[in-house]
This record gives sequence, C-alpha cells and structure tokens, in this order.
Amino acid sequence: MSMTRDQLEALTERDVHDPIPSELVQQALSTPPFLPVPELINIRDLGAVPGSGVRPGLVYRCGMLEVANQNPEALDWLAANMKQIFDVRSSAERGKHPDPEIAGVANTWLESAGAHTPPDLNDFVEAGGEVGLRKEYLKVLDLYRPIYRAILEHVRDKPEESFLFHCTAGRDRTGVMAGLLQSLAGTAPEDVRFDYMLSRIGTEPARERLLQQARVGGGSLTFEQHPGFYNLCSLRTSCWDAFIAALQEAHGGWEGYVVGALGFSSDDLARIKDNLSGRGD
Repeated sequence: MSMTRDQLEALTERDVHDPIPSELVQQALSTPPFLPVPELINIRDLGAVPGSGVRPGLVYRCGMLEVANQNPEALDWLAANMKQIFDVRSSAERGKHPDPEIAGVANTWLESAGAHTPPDLNDFVEAGGEVGLRKEYLKVLDLYRPIYRAILEHVRDKPEESFLFHCTAGRDRTGVMAGLLQSLAGTAPEDVRFDYMLSRIGTEPARERLLQQARVGGGSLTFEQHPGFYNLCSLRTSCWDAFIAALQEAHGGWEGYVVGALGFSSDDLARIKDNLSGRGD
C-alpha cells in the first residue's frame, strides 16, 4: 500500500542516525515518485513528485548506478526506459565504479570545471550545517557546470528522449540538478524541497554504506567526534532553503544561473522550460 505525502514527509525528517524500519522503507519505496527497480538506489521519476511541473516519464534520477552491472533486471529496465545517462561524478568516482554500458543507451560524463576539495566540517557545526551546505552546493553549481549544461542541452534539443542522471548517493549533486530542473519546469518551491528531502528515504537501503564512505572521506571521524560530520550527513529543509537564498544572491536564482553561468540564451531558456513541462507540445 502506498504512503500519503504526509507519511513520506514524516520519514524524511527521521534522524540519519536512526534506521527506518524495513517495512516502512518498503512501503515508501513502493510509493511514487519512487520506482520499483531492483538494486537501484534512490531511483525516482521527477515528473511523479507530487506537484511536479516536469512531464512524467522524461527525467529520472538515482544513485549508485554501478550496481546495475550485477543485476540483469535493472539493466533491462534501463534499456527499456532510457535513451541517455548523465554521470554527475568526479573522474575518481567514475573510475572506481563505472556506469553500465547498455546497447541503445548513450553515456555522458564530462570533466568537472575545477579541482575537488573535501568539505570543511567546521562549516557544518552551526545552524544544523546551513553554512557548510550552502558553500558545498554553490561549489557544485560551479564545478559541475559542464555536465549540468549537457543535461540542459539534451532537454533543449531532444525533448522526447528520456534520460537519467546520477551521482554517488543520488542526493547532493543529483539533488541540486533535480532542483534546477524542477524549478525550470514551474514546480512550486515547497514541492522542489519535498523532492530534495525524499533522498532521506531513497538512500536508506544503502545508508550504512554511504555513511561509511563519508567517514572515510572525513578521516574516519564518528558523529560524536565532530558535530559537523553529523550535519554533513543529514538532510534538512532549512539547509535547502539556505542554499536557495545563496543561489539567489550569487546568481539571481535558477534562471540567472542557467543564463549567466551556463551560457544559455533567453530563447534557449524558454525552450528548456517548455520542453520540461510539455507546454511546448
């Protein structure tokens, strides 16, 4: 049985310390926008998010796509539903965990626009980590300009070809891109925020693995040893709102970022928005 939006929202607020009971995870992951694809983590249809302005069946997101290499059913689903996969990861991540190569599905990865540096955990200590997340997501907007632009070019030029984009957890870099696409499609800010927070549920099946990766990246610190690490691993609506405020200040909002940082024209922007929403059909 599916969950209501209120039930999903309650789960998104669950502390990252605490496992979500398996029966609740199964019920949540059986509820749109989640998709019942074996092994794929945090797999969602952006157009199935309540209130989404994105056309259903066009844009998909996930994390840890490499697991599909060991699951024929997941590979079959990708082959049947995708025309293009965009990899929003660093070269090191891609080298360790390559994407599946599927006949009829194009793979796109582009070198980032600068060097990757680990987050400063001290920035995540105060206000639930708002300062740190704001900095990290603004850095994402800068570093991943090449692949973000490629995704928007696909929307502009191939509006009938469904695509999937992913990072490692399908949470942060993927979440920023999803926020961009949802916003351009006319999704209300509260629904964009809800989509972002759903990653607390979507990543639950891989929660321990992802936390361990974060511990290694942070020098094997535990939650108790550094409160910034705890906030880095958490999802909070207040942090997303802080990022949106910083985006407005730095770029004039999502549309300002698309035109100013990614280099699209106003005509391009209008076409991208229409193609995402289906208004141009």
